[in-house]
Parts: sequence; C-alpha cells; structure tokens
Amino acid sequence: MTQPRFALPETTAYALRNARVPRAFLGGPAPEGAEADADGGVLLDITVEAGRIARLAGAGGGAPDCPAVDLAGRHAWPRLVDAHAHLDKGHSVARTPNPDGDFPGARDATTEDRTRHWDAEDLRRRMAFGLACAEAHGVAAIRTHLDSQEGGPLRDQAAVTWAVFREMRAAWAGRVVLQGVGLTPIDAYATPYGARLADLIAGSGGLLGGVTRPTGGLHGGALAEIDALLDALFRLAKARDLDVDLHVDETGDPAAASLDAVARATLRHGYEGRVTCGHCCSLAVQPPEVAAATIARVARAGIRIITLPTVNMYLQDRARGRTPRWRGTAPVQELLAAGVAVAMAGDNCRDAFYAYGDHDVLDTFRAGVRILHLDHPLDRAPALVGPVPAAIMGLPEAGTIRTGGPADLILLPARSLNEVMARPHPDRIVLARGRRVAAAPPPYEALTGEVAPW
Repeated sequence: MTQPRFALPETTAYALRNARVPRAFLGGPAPEGAEADADGGVLLDITVEAGRIARLAGAGGGAPDCPAVDLAGRHAWPRLVDAHAHLDKGHSVARTPNPDGDFPGARDATTEDRTRHWDAEDLRRRMAFGLACAEAHGVAAIRTHLDSQEGGPLRDQAAVTWAVFREMRAAWAGRVVLQGVGLTPIDAYATPYGARLADLIAGSGGLLGGVTRPTGGLHGGALAEIDALLDALFRLAKARDLDVDLHVDETGDPAAASLDAVARATLRHGYEGRVTCGHCCSLAVQPPEVAAATIARVARAGIRIITLPTVNMYLQDRARGRTPRWRGTAPVQELLAAGVAVAMAGDNCRDAFYAYGDHDVLDTFRAGVRILHLDHPLDRAPALVGPVPAAIMGLPEAGTIRTGGPADLILLPARSLNEVMARPHPDRIVLARGRRVAAAPPPYEALTGEVAPW
C-alpha cells in the first residue's frame, strides 16, 4: 500500500468529515439532513471515539470539537466480508498447476496437492499468507471451506486441517474473524465417517458443509440418491445444532438441480434460514419456468445464496481452444428480485480452481459488478460484500457503518461509485478499531521462506 496523503490524528477521538458512505452500508436510515448522490452515496461526518463510531451526522451537521480529517467527499466503506473462501487450498498453484484450467483438472490437481503437501506446517504457512493479504486489503471476516475428506494413506486430513484452522482462528482473533465449514462430497454423510466428521466440525465450532456431487465425481445431471443423502446430512446437522453451507450445481448442465433438492430438504427438516448455498451456476441455464420455481422455493426456505463471479466465470464452460459461451454465474438479479439474500465472495485464490486473486474483496466486488451487471444503478451492489455476508455469518457489527459499531473502515480516494469501480485502489487506507492497519500484503517469498529483496 502507498502512504496516505494525510495522517490520522493520534488521539483516540477524532472526526472524518465529508465522508461519502454508500447507503447500502448504513445500519439504518441515513442521518437527518444527510445528502445522497445518484448512486446512494451519503455525505457524512463520522466521529470516532476509542475505536468505535460514536456519531454519524450529515456533513457539516455539528460534529464534536475534536481533531478532524476532511475526506472532501471521498468514499468511506466498512471493512468487507468474504463469506466463501478456501484458505486451505490457497497459493498452491505454482507447485501443482491445473494443466487445462477446467473443473476436472482442478479436482485432480487439488487431490494431488492435498495428498502430497497438506501437513500442518504447509497449511499454517499458506493460510497465514492468505489472512495477511486479506487484512491488508480491508477484509474483516472470512468463512473458509476446509477440505475434510476421509483420511488417506499419509494423514487424517480432516483432523490436521481443522486443528490448524482452530489455531489460526485463535491467532487472528481481533484482526480477521474466521469461520470454518467442512467440505466433502455429500455421500460421505451416509457413511460412519459422516458422523465422525460432524462431531469434529461441531467440536471446532464450524458449519456442516459439503458438495452436491459424489466422491470422485463431477457436478452435473441429477444425483439419483440426492434426497436420501441430504436427509442424512440434515439429520447430522440437526442433532448437533449446526448450520449448513453447501457447494451446489457448479456446472453448466441444466439437468443439475441439486439446489431445488436442497430447498426441499431445508423445508422438510425445518431448517429455514440456516442454510447457505454457493455457486448455483446451472440455475442460469435451466428453462425459465424451472428456474423460477426453484428460486421461489429457495426464497420460501430462507436459503442464502453466495455467488462467486470471478471463479465461476473463469472455470465454467472452459475447454481448450474454445471461447466460453456463457458467464458461468448464478442468476443473481432474478434471485434478488425474489427476495433471496445474495452475497458475493472471492472463493479460490491462486490454486487449481482459480489461478489468480489476492483475497481482496474490493477487487472481487469491482469484477462482480461488471460480470453480473449490477450497475445502472449501482446503489444496491455494495450490500453484497458488506451487510448481507455479515448477516449470513451472524456478525451484526461487520460490514456496516453505524453509530456504536467498530471503526473498521476502508478510506478510498474516490468520490463516486464509478470512481470506486474504475481503479483497483492500492492506495486505500484500512482502519481497524479506528487505527490505521500498517501492514502491506506479504511478499510472495513468504510462502517459501525466501528473503524478499524488493
């Protein structure tokens, strides 16, 4: 990060005057007298005291007499929320690349990398690197899916991974909030291992998760035993009072309809409001009447949807020597119109499923708005990386700027949402509890223990 053009006051109480805050990030109505621009940016004075937001007022509305910085109409955002990530896979692409960049190659390369490399030291190093990147970019919370297949010949992978996750969650407490989700093909939950895994997840304070495809298989088509497998998963979750977060229909096959089966199972087991589904790509290529019926059932079940635009646009409809014909993402606009809670998240980062990224939710947001056409107007889009994923994660203070909330902010040299979208903003200023986060993203040499000469 470059050095800021101004210094924050060293006092514990100060004001940020003339800060432009997207209305979607406010935890309630805009303060009286606050002016809003065409994209819903509200001009505010923000008073910070002892690391929290003590007061929000319309700009010039009589903020307390204290040291102040004039943002001159530039944007102030909350630190953002990444509700679907894979910290255990991250930053492995250099040693185990995906030869074609497609889903089968990603599955096979990940299996190879996990089998060969994922001991505690390797996981600890790569997860810490990813968290350091996220913190520097202004990420407040991450929900990470953790590969939890039954142990192979070298190690009990689930036990090793979850132990490292618990260690990292404790080490990063107060900096980045971490949640963990168990990830395994759902047919595992119909075996004795499923109950053992559910116990491990419950003992680790995690969520029961899985992917709606069979072990060793791919998404696509109709999984004949999906209802029985989902019933087994929900019974295990209910017995341990665990929320559920699933990878669903990550394919362009219109016959893949696991999302509708998940919605039916959610209603069948009385789990409304406790289920999250990521990806849901095939919903976009199903006949309109089929998709509409599924979306209505998803809304009735209170299922939250997480779209992963950068990764799914990269991964779906990929074939060597052929340009993709569709964007690979869920039908977000239709889901939003039906009242479904939708968040946007980063998913994979520099691994076999996605070779790029830096755990930067602002970067994901900027790409996702373009991919999903969430502009014209732009005013609703910021909610997908702030209050909506924070609510999915059960974090009432994250992803918003509100009186009494933490002064966890991102200050951007942009005066409008268009200017936010137009540049990557390496010169953003990240505040945690009112103080500047001085750390920059770590050098790549940190992954290998080399000395960085840069």
